Amino acid sequence: MLILPAIDLRGGRCVRLRQGDYRQETVFDDDPVAVARRFEKAGATWLHMVDLDGAREGEPKNLDTVAAVAEAVGLKVELGGGIRTDEAVERVLGLGVARVIVGTRAVREPEWLADMANRFPGQVAWGLDTRKARVAVAGWGTLTDLTVAEMLDAARDVPLAAVIYTDIERDGMMAGPNVAATTRVVSASPFPVIASGGVTTVEDVAKIKETGAHGAIIGRALYEGTIDLKKAIAVAGEQSVG
Repeated sequence: MLILPAIDLRGGRCVRLRQGDYRQETVFDDDPVAVARRFEKAGATWLHMVDLDGAREGEPKNLDTVAAVAEAVGLKVELGGGIRTDEAVERVLGLGVARVIVGTRAVREPEWLADMANRFPGQVAWGLDTRKARVAVAGWGTLTDLTVAEMLDAARDVPLAAVIYTDIERDGMMAGPNVAATTRVVSASPFPVIASGGVTTVEDVAKIKETGAHGAIIGRALYEGTIDLKKAIAVAGEQSVG
């Protein structure tokens, strides 16, 4: 299983939110490049990045920082947050980012998701974020009536690189992942599933691995020091995904 350390960007700095709430922000580092280098030194091969400003405003806002990170390290970078147009997808991939994560528009316009996945094979992941089992969009600010299972079934023939599944209520809360929900998503998904939200200890990594997920994203726990990245990678038995 792949371990993806996370860098969430707001105003060019590394921050973490609790349950996606912009009012509950903690700034962990002013230098995302230095953070990415630490992750690389610890043995990571992929880096998960989110442009929080972009997610909220509907278009990428921290691309200079993303480009600096992509240039400074040998990690494969995936980026999500406000990527909702053809031009945004092209621009992000042009920075050297290995994979874009699309969410809001992909949920609302499945045909656009299919178009992007076909135009950029192996470089498009779908971000499916849920609160109380319903898919959320627009920076997690709007709940739809859709479930992850419904979304996955409708996109079964789309050539996606991966699905990023996040349980919003666990995100940034240091309370452990939603193992049962992750298991259901993995079972329903025809695509590799990368789980996000609540991974806090190496025991959590082992639990996520048991679900059959292809990857796990770790954020706040790395910054708070409750999990060691090298140990997490060892427990996961990391292998490349995507």
